[in-house]
Amino acid sequence: MRSAHFISFSLFFQVSGALYRQWIPDTNFNNATNWDKGRIPCENDRVQFLRDQSLSVLVQSPLNLMEMYMPLDGEFILSHGAGFAASDGQSESGCKRGEDITFKDPNQYKWYDLKYWHTALSMSDLENEKYLFTLDEEGVPCQHDDVIFRPGTSFRVDLDSDVQIINVKTISIMNRKFASNDMFAEHQWSNTGKLQFQGNGSIAVTNTKCEDKSGCECGNFDNHRRICSNLQQGSENHFPGLLCTSPLKPQGHCSKVCGAIIDLEYGPQFDLESYRAQLVFSFLGLKKYEGVQMSVTKVYKRQSSKKIGPTDAVPRIQIVLIDEVKSAPGTLAAELAEEIMEDITSRGDTFGITNAELRKSSNSEELDGGSTNAGKIVGIVAGAFIAALLIGNLIYLIASGRIRAKIPSAVIKFRKYNQFENEETADQGFRNVMYDSSVHLSPDSDDLYSGENTIYIVAGQSGTNFVNPLFEQDFNEESC
Repeated sequence: MRSAHFISFSLFFQVSGALYRQWIPDTNFNNATNWDKGRIPCENDRVQFLRDQSLSVLVQSPLNLMEMYMPLDGEFILSHGAGFAASDGQSESGCKRGEDITFKDPNQYKWYDLKYWHTALSMSDLENEKYLFTLDEEGVPCQHDDVIFRPGTSFRVDLDSDVQIINVKTISIMNRKFASNDMFAEHQWSNTGKLQFQGNGSIAVTNTKCEDKSGCECGNFDNHRRICSNLQQGSENHFPGLLCTSPLKPQGHCSKVCGAIIDLEYGPQFDLESYRAQLVFSFLGLKKYEGVQMSVTKVYKRQSSKKIGPTDAVPRIQIVLIDEVKSAPGTLAAELAEEIMEDITSRGDTFGITNAELRKSSNSEELDGGSTNAGKIVGIVAGAFIAALLIGNLIYLIASGRIRAKIPSAVIKFRKYNQFENEETADQGFRNVMYDSSVHLSPDSDDLYSGENTIYIVAGQSGTNFVNPLFEQDFNEESC
């Protein structure tokens, strides 16, 4: 149910300013998509609402009906001039004969299903269908957002959540805006409110905005798995096969993408809104980058596999760039990312950026080169196999006495001195003789930083330095 209309240099900035989140589904009687026949009931139809349905239904026009079976727990809200009347049984155009027509189950619409939300920077953008591209975790309302249920609609939404309280800035229902939690709680516990909201979650209206100039986190970290599960069940096309060879996994997203990710570390003078404005002015307005979509979010990078909560991690600014170039997806986004990194190198300190890391996916053209390398590897393996076979035959001939060979004493001593008295005590790791330390490969390696062409930029007081990750001694799980 998500629209395909997005602004060309799509951005979302729930990190510092409130966004507008509009709920898409409704339970209007006059909406054809709410009926199993895909049309509005006509005079000769037998209209059925399931007996155990709980719902609020808005009727927007006068209706003549032959029969209608009502739910036990529900309400009909009549717009001005709307109502029901008994049909005279005469057929109308497009309704030659009556059918059983059933109202669909509205309990399928879940708060944490991002395909039921539109995101925009303003109310006018919502009206003009200028929707923002978002990463999945931020595709549903964040804690500082304004939530809007469209005027002139009825609805029902499942608030099922691991977190019992869902925080939002404000919420608007039927042209009434709630900016006080007490006022909204009164509505939520009314008969109409109980029909509109179901599940074990509860909405809290805080009427607060982000006061941190470096941005605030969205607040959906604890519901990441629920968001991804809902998305996977309801949208078969959201996880398409990727054409790039080394896709990236942005933090807060459910699937990998083709493009680039820039992770920023920052100092106390960093202002996200100012830097976002700089990106828009200097890069996203360029014609050559039309079609590139970008998200800017504040995330918390994990420090180890045992500490995954936001409170145990370090804040970062994550810039994700993707594009829709079909022939080589991600290449245009990677080109833009390179320009942004060059700009950070020259003047990143003026924005308060202290460190930047770029990761890029590989395009399909590099796949051909990979095939060539694979062929070389096969040749090397085949050559090694033949060499081993020849050596094995030689050893067999020597052992059988067919060929006599004198073994040098130095070889015998070498074998003697390399015997382990207890084979079970041998170290199974890979030892670095330079630093006398063992490095073990872990099966639980995180692929959060999967991808190729990683570049680090560290800004210092005397300028900007490039750090070679191969000689970086401060290893952690995410740098692997």
